[in-house]
Amino acid sequence: MNHLDYKLLQALDVVLREQSFERAAQQLHLTQSAVSQRIKQLELLVAQPVLIRSQPLQLTAMGQLLLTHYQQVQQLERELLPHLSPSAPAKPLPVTIATNADSLATWLIPALTPLLQPGLIELNLLIEDENRTIDRLRRGEAFGAITTQQEPLPGCQSDLLGYMDYVLTASPGFIRQYFPDGLTEQALRKAPGVAFDQRDDMHVSFVEKHFGLPPGSYPCHTVRSSEAFVALAKAGAAYCLIPKLQITTELARGELVELMPETPLLQRGLYWQRWVLERGIYRQISQNLLIWSSQVLPRQ
Repeated sequence: MNHLDYKLLQALDVVLREQSFERAAQQLHLTQSAVSQRIKQLELLVAQPVLIRSQPLQLTAMGQLLLTHYQQVQQLERELLPHLSPSAPAKPLPVTIATNADSLATWLIPALTPLLQPGLIELNLLIEDENRTIDRLRRGEAFGAITTQQEPLPGCQSDLLGYMDYVLTASPGFIRQYFPDGLTEQALRKAPGVAFDQRDDMHVSFVEKHFGLPPGSYPCHTVRSSEAFVALAKAGAAYCLIPKLQITTELARGELVELMPETPLLQRGLYWQRWVLERGIYRQISQNLLIWSSQVLPRQ
């Protein structure tokens, strides 16, 4: 193999992003057969499969390596083009980051604001549970991910952002209604909790660890919003695990109360994983995230 054919890598990128050969063909203004042929040519070029034709479509290890390389080349090209056409009006650089909802609700936007205010970036945030944001980076959908996974993906680097501390909390009214005698097993079987989505195991694991209640033995709302967790708790509609950073004011005012103040805080370590090859604004983004998180998230 003398060189890579970037038309083939582009086809792989679009097929994975669209999760469909038909939609990828529409995006590339090609026939579906032509897109399939480009993927086959790429596999012949590297002498091994690059795409697992399942639902959803997935990359092989080689496919991931190639796609990461292609995404990094695209990143460099976007940064280079304004310098090649200095008379052209500057445009914000499209940047996609995979983040958990709790970081978005607490510290992420302030960290990015210095780059957002002057219009340097056009931000696209992909919201997932912190255990699954890494999948967005793995598939090449984002250049970086806030994740619980410390081990860097191939072609990526990983740095500790800090630890997110969670407390089990509820409103005084909720406590009077459901927990007049404390957090008993009988009371927990009736009290509604909250989970981020059906695959979020934080609430389930916490209740099972401390109270021995299996999933499905108690009511639990599903709400894909950190702000909604707080709203539900303040309204007396649920008890839930919430980042302490997010509710310092509510705890100080007594609007929310810690249900297990003597229990060590639940902690989740957060890491910033991104492509090794980072330049310009991409490097600024990483620096901003690492500096800002160090000021608001404990490191141990």
